[in-house]
Amino acid sequence: MPSRRSFQLPNPCHSITRSLDDSITRFGLLLLALTLLAPACREPANPASREAVAWRPVGSWSGHGNGQTGSFSVETGALRVRWQATNDRSAGGSAFTVWLHSAISGRPLQVVVDRRGTGSDSVYLEDEPRMSYLVVESGDLDWTLTLEEALRAEGESMTK
Repeated sequence: MPSRRSFQLPNPCHSITRSLDDSITRFGLLLLALTLLAPACREPANPASREAVAWRPVGSWSGHGNGQTGSFSVETGALRVRWQATNDRSAGGSAFTVWLHSAISGRPLQVVVDRRGTGSDSVYLEDEPRMSYLVVESGDLDWTLTLEEALRAEGESMTK
C-alpha cells in the first residue's frame, strides 16, 4: 500500500505576518535613527552665547613691588585682567600674585594671577557685582594691570 504523505499548503498569513514584522522593525530603526539625529539639526539652546561682548575699561595700573589699586565697581561680574610682569631683578624669579578683594569687607575674594618671574597673559574671571580692588604682591618686578568688564552688546555696534 502506498504510503500516505501529508501535504500542507503554505499559510499565506504566515508570510504576511513575517513581512509586516520586518516592516515594523525597519520603521522602528528609522524612527530611532531620526530621534537620535534630530537634536543635531536644531538651533543652539542658548541664543545668548551668540551675542557679542563689548569690554568696558575699568582701570589701568602699574608699579614696582607690592601695590594696591583704588576701588572700582563691578556691575556684571564678568571681568578680564590683562597683566604683564617685567624686569625681574632677583636670581630665582620673583613671586607675582594678584588678588581680587571686596572693597566693603576687605577680604580676599579670589586669586587672579599666581606665578614666578616675568610674563604676561589675560585672565577671565567672574564675581558678584560689588565694589572691589586689586592687591599686587610682587617681589622685585615691574608690573602693569588693565581691568575690563564684559558688557553684552545687544544689537549695538562693537566699534563705538
